[in-house]
Amino acid sequence: MSATPVLTVAATLAQGDFVLDVAFDAGPGITGLFGPSGAGKTTLLHLVAGLLRPDHGRIALGARVLTGTAERIFVPPARRRIGLVYQDAQLFPHMTVGQNIAFGRWFAARRHLRRGTNGIEETPRPDALTVEMLAETLGIGALLDRRPAKLSGGERQRVALARAILASPELLLLDEPLAALDDERRSEILSLIEDIRDRLAIPMLYVSHRSDELMRLASHAVVLDRGQVSAVGAAQEVLARR
Repeated sequence: MSATPVLTVAATLAQGDFVLDVAFDAGPGITGLFGPSGAGKTTLLHLVAGLLRPDHGRIALGARVLTGTAERIFVPPARRRIGLVYQDAQLFPHMTVGQNIAFGRWFAARRHLRRGTNGIEETPRPDALTVEMLAETLGIGALLDRRPAKLSGGERQRVALARAILASPELLLLDEPLAALDDERRSEILSLIEDIRDRLAIPMLYVSHRSDELMRLASHAVVLDRGQVSAVGAAQEVLARR
């Protein structure tokens, strides 16, 4: 990829008989992670998010090292400025839509705290996004007082996206966010992800086992097979052969 990397990954992790051993760069826009079930896609996302530690390797977001085994660096997940959206949305059932979205601001606040001469101080945030603004943008403005149990699958994914975005991430990780949706809801969320990509310019790592999905969304693709990178390059070229 010719653009300056947003994310650089070179990591190895053994989990029983499975070994993930990957090295690649991800630039601006959407980088698709493609491969069959068990290829290591979710494990890789968890390494980037800081939910797992590699046995060996280095993961950097821009110039900031998140994990470096040689340097003994490990930034905790809450300090990484990385948003993670799962297939099942993982909303808090006891909270309303508005409260679920607002929870993202808690992570943003933690990331902007610093120790100053007068104790803990809050640094200025680079964004001015609010729960209401994001809810309207994602088409869920009328749902802020509802509980997750009253939402459709597509609506839950919109809430999960809004919560992740409100955390002011430098990178979004999406783990097969459309896999549980029907074709109509899937098409709606695909359009929203394209809008986030184009309007908010948040770089993303997007996991899917559907090549058509990634060819629509991604500019770059990394193909995983049994824990190894088997192909990397422009999404249209790499995935056309799959």
